[in-house]
Amino acid sequence: MTPTAPHHISLPKTEPHSLGQDEAFFRLVEGGREVAIRFHDYDAIYRRPGLYEQLFYRRLLCVSPSKARDVLLKVFEENRLDAHLLRVLDLGAGNGMLGELLDVARMIGVDISEAAREACERDRPHAYDAYYVADMARPPAGLLAELRGWQINCLTCIAALGFGDIPVTAFANAYDLVESGGWVVFNVKETFLHEDDRTGFARLVKRLMLDDLMQVHHLERYRHRISIDGSPLFYYLVVGRKKAEIPPRLVEGAGGA
Repeated sequence: MTPTAPHHISLPKTEPHSLGQDEAFFRLVEGGREVAIRFHDYDAIYRRPGLYEQLFYRRLLCVSPSKARDVLLKVFEENRLDAHLLRVLDLGAGNGMLGELLDVARMIGVDISEAAREACERDRPHAYDAYYVADMARPPAGLLAELRGWQINCLTCIAALGFGDIPVTAFANAYDLVESGGWVVFNVKETFLHEDDRTGFARLVKRLMLDDLMQVHHLERYRHRISIDGSPLFYYLVVGRKKAEIPPRLVEGAGGA
C-alpha cells in the first residue's frame, strides 16, 4: 500500500458502554469542515485512502487479520498440513487486509460493497485472484456456480459478523461453498457465545459446534481492538474443519435475512 498523508481524526469523549460498538463514530476534518462518520460506515471510510488503516489499526490497535493468519498457520503446522494449498474465500473482504497476509494457492474476495473492491484495487491490487461484489444472502444467478469453480477449501470471515454487516444467510451460503473437510476461520464478539445471547449469529455459531457440523480445532478469546474510550473489545477466534453443510432449518431458526 502506498503511504498517504495522515487524516485529521478525533474520537469523541464518551462514558464506557454509552455507545454500542456498531454505533460508535469518529470525527474527520477535511477541506476545512468537520464530519462525523460511524465506524461501520465502511463505504465512507474506504473512499478515503489510508483512513481505515489509520483508524482501526494504528489508533484502535486492531489485530484480527494478523491473529487469524497466525492461528490458522499454527493449526496447520500442528496437523502437518500445507497452508499453501488452501483455496480461500474471504467473505467480507473489505479493502484486503486479510487477503494481503495469506500466502495461499488461491485467494478469492467477496464483499457487498463496490467501495470496498475499489479500495482493495487501489491499495492492495495483488491481494486476490478474483474479487466479487455481491450480496451473498441473495447471490445473483450464476455466482454460486462460479465460486464453486474455484474449489474453495477454506472460508475466512474476520471482523464482519454479528452487527448486521453480514446476514446469517450470507454466511451460510459461503460456508456451504467450502468442500467437505475444508477449513473455516472466523471471529465473533465475545458476547455472541454467552449462554443468554440469542441473536442470529450466536444461535448459528453454537449450533455449528454443538450439532457436529464443524470440528473445532482452535477457540481463543483475544483482544480484537480497543474501543473509543480505551477499554478492550474481546472477540473469539474460531478455526474449524467443516463436517457437514448447514441445514436450512438452522438458518431460518437463526433469522436468516
